[in-house]
Amino acid sequence: MTAINNRYEFVYLFDVENGNPNGDPDAGNTPRIDPETGHGLVTDVCLKRKIRNYVDVVKQGAEGYNIYVTEKAVLNRNNEMAYKALEIKPEKKKLPKKEEDARKVTRWMCDNFFDVRTFGAVMTTEVNCGQVRGPVQLAFAKSVEPIVPAEVSITRMAVTNEKDLEKERTMGRKHIVPYGLYRAEGFVSANLALGDKGTGFSDDDLDLVWQALANMFDHDHSAARGKMSPRGLIVFKHQDALGNAPAHKLFEAVTVTRREGDGPARAFSDYAVSVDESAVPDSVTLDVKF
Repeated sequence: MTAINNRYEFVYLFDVENGNPNGDPDAGNTPRIDPETGHGLVTDVCLKRKIRNYVDVVKQGAEGYNIYVTEKAVLNRNNEMAYKALEIKPEKKKLPKKEEDARKVTRWMCDNFFDVRTFGAVMTTEVNCGQVRGPVQLAFAKSVEPIVPAEVSITRMAVTNEKDLEKERTMGRKHIVPYGLYRAEGFVSANLALGDKGTGFSDDDLDLVWQALANMFDHDHSAARGKMSPRGLIVFKHQDALGNAPAHKLFEAVTVTRREGDGPARAFSDYAVSVDESAVPDSVTLDVKF
């Protein structure tokens, strides 16, 4: 695979209806929120997790598309795979003494694990495979408007222990966002993909990321997350690796506003998405994916 040669930025829109897009474990799993503005938040880690899961489902461990960070993964075991494949003996917490061997180990990890090649990874564990900066990075997603999380009561007709058999039901609570439209902004750096020190992230890999953003929620439904849907992907492609416009100027060209109407937003149709094409230079290609 040939590494990408162009820089990209993108704006990703998704929404949630009666679900919890990203609970905070330090706050009783309530939806994450900016305490000063009331805007909802979804972490970059959460979005990357969904991309990883989608690629794992689609590729099913095909060569070059293993996932490094999976549920209950033992990272040292993953790192050992590189040493075994290259027939190099690992030294505890250290890279191989020969620089050539050290590069081979890190390169093997990039070639075989999609998420290492895409997002990067710190692999300096006891079985050391180095550290990689990934070409694809995401900022926190933020809701377009403040959200008002709701806490609802739920009941369970079954009991866990025999001693509780006489109880009619077990009570519980769950947290939801009645509706929220979220906006995430992302970056794709060709400089971190190209060359001997780059990860080798390719155009095919990038297409897979776009595919994941369009489809990953369909494979991630749960009682907690409710209805989540992708609503838009606006991609800015530069002519070369260095880029032709500041990222923040391109992001500012994309605006999401409320349509006229009373009451809180409860559907994507309550918003209007627009792109000021006059703010996008001719040297940057605009592509609206969905």
